[in-house]
Amino acid sequence: MRVKGHISTADKMDVNQAKQEHLLALKVMRLTKPTLFTNMPVTCEDRDLPGDLFIRLMKDDPSTVKGAETLILGEMLTLPQNFGNIFLGETFSSYISVHNDSNQVVKDILVKADLQTSSQRLNLSASNSAVSELKPECCIDDVIHHEVKEIGTHILVCAVSYTTQSGEKLYFRKFFKFQVLKPLDVKTKFYNAETDEVFLEAQIQNITTSPMFMEKVSLEPSMMYNVTELNTVAAEDESKSTFGKMSYLQPLDTRQYLYCLKPKPEFAEKAGVLKGVTVIGKLDIVWKTNLGERGRLQTSQLQRMAPGYGDVRLSLELIPDTVNLEEPFDITCKITNCSERTMDLLLEMCNTRSIHWCGVSGRQLGKLSPSASLSIPLKVLSSVQGLQSISGLRLTDTFLKRTYEYDDIAQVCVVCPYTSPES
Repeated sequence: MRVKGHISTADKMDVNQAKQEHLLALKVMRLTKPTLFTNMPVTCEDRDLPGDLFIRLMKDDPSTVKGAETLILGEMLTLPQNFGNIFLGETFSSYISVHNDSNQVVKDILVKADLQTSSQRLNLSASNSAVSELKPECCIDDVIHHEVKEIGTHILVCAVSYTTQSGEKLYFRKFFKFQVLKPLDVKTKFYNAETDEVFLEAQIQNITTSPMFMEKVSLEPSMMYNVTELNTVAAEDESKSTFGKMSYLQPLDTRQYLYCLKPKPEFAEKAGVLKGVTVIGKLDIVWKTNLGERGRLQTSQLQRMAPGYGDVRLSLELIPDTVNLEEPFDITCKITNCSERTMDLLLEMCNTRSIHWCGVSGRQLGKLSPSASLSIPLKVLSSVQGLQSISGLRLTDTFLKRTYEYDDIAQVCVVCPYTSPES
């Protein structure tokens, strides 16, 4: 259901055309949905002076809900009293009517509607063919629709050309200016994990004056990534949204969405390719407002600052969360050549105050081609309890005599397996 509201009260006409009285009249109205009628209930206690007067008046009021007269919302709809706001991502709909106010038949009527934005001019007319004739008191009606994709000033230009009975060709046009506002404020943060995963946090704020129903907020990843949404919680046989059943966003409220992106298998082993990847994907946001009016926004391609791994990257593929004090435990390191040259690597293991490496230090790992990887199992123990950092690994490229140091690679919790007897 849609109703009509005047698009503007300040119409403009060409100066040379305003002096001439035209046979046709042009009316342009915005099509929008009505709003629910609201009233301000006034109540009092029975012992007060008015007694039950107020409640009886509200029960007799046709705009209140029967049985719930104290609710602000009523059962009636209110027609729009002004142009209202248009937000980016919504669909702008307008009704255009050309009426023959004269007592003569008008021929070859052509109605054209263009939308002028700051960057382009769009033709919104459903048909560009002329109507052969228009009799007195008859009209030509048209409805145009446009999904708004730019913010700022928009000008709807409606032009009408026709021919009179005497063969004179006349032309006039009107301009209707309106502003397109921004409905949402979107902020993003990226977190790069050691395992090549990328976590995206999207903060979405409703900057309109009315509530929004968030129908969908999804991330469309770039071709190199698969995405997992982290906005649901597994409960029995179904997943429940972390925001609850009713996904409403009140004015000026902010909601945070989290996504995890993992490299596709065909790109996971190509260190050089992932090293230069900055484009992650784009957010697709769909919402509904008053009486189900739909809006949609897609962000531009989101870009992150690509992590710098240097010539050689060392990461952990396997490490336990908790280990026992002074007991050796196994870890698996992955070494990746991120440079464009072949390396001949030598591994040294340096003990720290709490971390002690088991095995031979200074062993040769061999040659590693560009973008190639090598997994190495290592054994280590800790002599100190608590949260300890794995440090002390050194890789040396024997070709260039260059050494790469790796400290604080990961952390492990060291506990004592022995319990002291109670005194």
